[in-house]
Order: sequence, then structure tokens, then C-alpha cells
Amino acid sequence: MTLAGTNTWLLRAPGQTGVVVVDPGPDDPVHLAAVAAAGPVELILLTHGHADHSGGAVALHRHTGAPVRALDCAHRLGDEGLTAGDVIARPGFELRVLPTPGHTADSLSFLLTGDDAGAHDARTDAAGPDHTGTGTDRGRAALAGRPAVLTGDTILGQGSTVVAHPDGRLGDYLDSLRLLQELGETTVLPGHGPELPAAGTAARHYLAHRHARLAQVRAALAEAGVAPAQADAAAVVRQVYADTDRALWPAAELSVRAQLAYLREHPTLP
Repeated sequence: MTLAGTNTWLLRAPGQTGVVVVDPGPDDPVHLAAVAAAGPVELILLTHGHADHSGGAVALHRHTGAPVRALDCAHRLGDEGLTAGDVIARPGFELRVLPTPGHTADSLSFLLTGDDAGAHDARTDAAGPDHTGTGTDRGRAALAGRPAVLTGDTILGQGSTVVAHPDGRLGDYLDSLRLLQELGETTVLPGHGPELPAAGTAARHYLAHRHARLAQVRAALAEAGVAPAQADAAAVVRQVYADTDRALWPAAELSVRAQLAYLREHPTLP
């Protein structure tokens, strides 16, 4: 479910030493030591609270003293949280907080702008709670003044994400994709997978995929002769996700439950 692992983004402008860490990843000592060694770490930001993104935040905070800022107060370490519209200014670059709920209620994205910000991606294999890997450095992206958006799990570098019902809501997720679509040619720095060249293109693809899945769910309900409120989510998964690896069916069922909730709330929408 994490593709090749969770991306930990280290942000700094050329000529600067301190870094801002976005999503330290799971509590993997080797990976976190590599992140700390790239510092000094001045600030830790979370796109959302899932453990493959936030699990290492406490250990990295203890090691570096850097505060942890997040939308959900349960994941904050320090006096400040994050809210939509906040601007985090650092020498040479800024991060603007974008509200992008849907994958989870606390999901945020960060719009990165600056004169020549560098984004260094340290990846850790976060395939599951019993396997957190060793932490591997994947390289550096020099943005050369071009904006980028760090999307966490709202847009991935490949494939589609889970709307994690009941915390995640499909209506919110569609609104978040429409917001990201407005960013046009902005580079996407995702929480999993490789960078993408254009947020607008990626968001349009995701919107089309979600609407296609909704159409498939509607067709499955019509064939079974049941309303969304009476539908068996597991049965819908077996029909709609028949060509998907069964190892992903539990995640698909979370998305189907979110789709069914959306259809209950929006029975007349196309």
C-alpha cells in the first residue's frame, strides 16, 4: 500500500543549512538518523497522521528538538499547529498550507515556492508495521524557482489513494482534487512514488478515476437492486474491484464504504 515506501521530504534553499522535514515516516531508527544527519532539522511538518508518515515524528523531535506541526493536535509537539492558509517562511522559500481533506480528515498539502528551493527525498520502505526497511536516499530535486506541492497521500506518484472511511470522506476528497487541479503545471512531490510534472493533470486524472468508480458502484447497486444504505460493501468490492490484487481489497473496501456514504448524501448527482 506504500508503493516503494514513504517519501520523507527535506526542504532547504541553496546556501542554507537548516532543513524543514515533511513526513518523517515510520519509527525507523536508521532512516531517522539519516534524516537528522542531513540537518540541522528546524521544523517537522505532517501531511496527515497515518503512521507511515508520522510514526517517526516523536523520535525525530526528541533527537533534534524540532517542533512537530500538524492539523490534528494529537500529533503536535510544540506550541503551534497548522491551519489552512498558514504560511511557513524560511530563508529562500515559503510553504503555504492547503486544506486537502478526503484521504483523511486531517490531510494537508504544502505549496512550496521560493527563489531556488531544493527538495531532497529520503525514502523509507514502510510496507507494513513489521517491516520498516532501512531508509534509502533517492536523490535531490532542484526546483529552480518553480513551485511544487507536497501532497502526502492526496495525490500519489503512481496509482490511486484510499479514501479511508469513516475518517476520510469522498465529497471532501473530490473538493481537494479540484483545489489541486487549479495549480496547473505545479510539480507534485507526493507521499509515495515518484514526482509528477503537473498537479493539474494529476488531479484531473484522479477526478476522472473517482467518477468512473462511482459509476461502477452505481451500476453494481442497480444490478443487485439495492440502495446505497443497504449495500454490502464487501460484495461491491468483489464486483467492482475484481481485477485488483486481492491483497488490496481491504483498502478498496474502505473506499467503497466512502463511495456508498457519498451516494447516500448525493443521490441525484451524475
